[in-house]
Amino acid sequence: MYSTFLTLIIPAALAFIVTAIGTRFLMSYLYGAGVVGEDRNKGRPVLLAGSGGIAVAFGIIVGILVYVFGATFIFKPLHRALTVLLAVALSITLIAFVGFLDDINVKAHRVKSTGRRDIRKGLKQWQKPLLTFVGALPLMAINAGVSSVAIPFIGIVSLGILFPLVVLPLAIIFVANSFNLLGGFDGLQPAMALIASIGLLLYCVLFGAYNGALVAAILSASLIAFLPFNAYRSRILPGDSFTYAVGASLVVIMVVGQAEAFGVIIFMPWIIEFLLHLRRGFRVSDLGIRQGDGSLRAPYGKSIYSLAHLVMNLKKKATETDVTLYLSLLEAAFVLLAFFLKFTGHL
Repeated sequence: MYSTFLTLIIPAALAFIVTAIGTRFLMSYLYGAGVVGEDRNKGRPVLLAGSGGIAVAFGIIVGILVYVFGATFIFKPLHRALTVLLAVALSITLIAFVGFLDDINVKAHRVKSTGRRDIRKGLKQWQKPLLTFVGALPLMAINAGVSSVAIPFIGIVSLGILFPLVVLPLAIIFVANSFNLLGGFDGLQPAMALIASIGLLLYCVLFGAYNGALVAAILSASLIAFLPFNAYRSRILPGDSFTYAVGASLVVIMVVGQAEAFGVIIFMPWIIEFLLHLRRGFRVSDLGIRQGDGSLRAPYGKSIYSLAHLVMNLKKKATETDVTLYLSLLEAAFVLLAFFLKFTGHL
């Protein structure tokens, strides 16, 4: 759309700065406000500030709005382009708010949640998809995306009005909630999300999808800023505000970047995670049982209900950092597979 990459770099740089400052502020603010979660992979449960994803969501939104401001007064772009970006910002805001509602439901004592007792109860399972649907409304209202979608190994399928009214909201609901399933380990969620967003950024740059590249650059910058705060040993938990907002952002990039088929491949770890959790009715904990030497034992023995359980079963004396490393490498492998399929004509 425009001839300079400064229009990618400047919003991304500001998103990085805002996310870094916001995360540092939220570590003390949320902890003091009682919005906390338990890190249960250490020697004893450690209380940390929760809902760090608010800083990431805020960084993404600021990055988008900075671009919109600059574009309005300097580049004079098509109004349609700005309408899409403003709808994207509103969608991310709404979904991050839903995640925050989930994060702040903290109890004074442990309650049963996802197969384990935890102080954070969160929303009911049926409430999560219903509320994340609200985040799809701005994109539905502007008829975001295109009606023709490339489906892997099938080809181009024309969906017409079904895409914005049916496929798009279902994609946002599924991705936001599926992205939320795989977590609980220091650095895992931001690392895997960063790999996916960089993959989408490269795709959008290579194939000239400017709006997709813009959102992917902003998302990547925000994740880079947040990752050091959540890496081992974590100082803040991402929370559902993170998983919902980032999951929605990934869908947005796929849609505005016309990378739906590519996106399906890079999202495969979360699709697999969804299917594994489904086997046990989503009453599953990804967390392992900590041993005396610091390693993690799979909580359900040889039964695999999460990719994290697979790592714990395959690697002897797997640690928390092992789970994060191996699953991040798995996501990188799927990104490479997606590029391979694209350049060999299968996407």
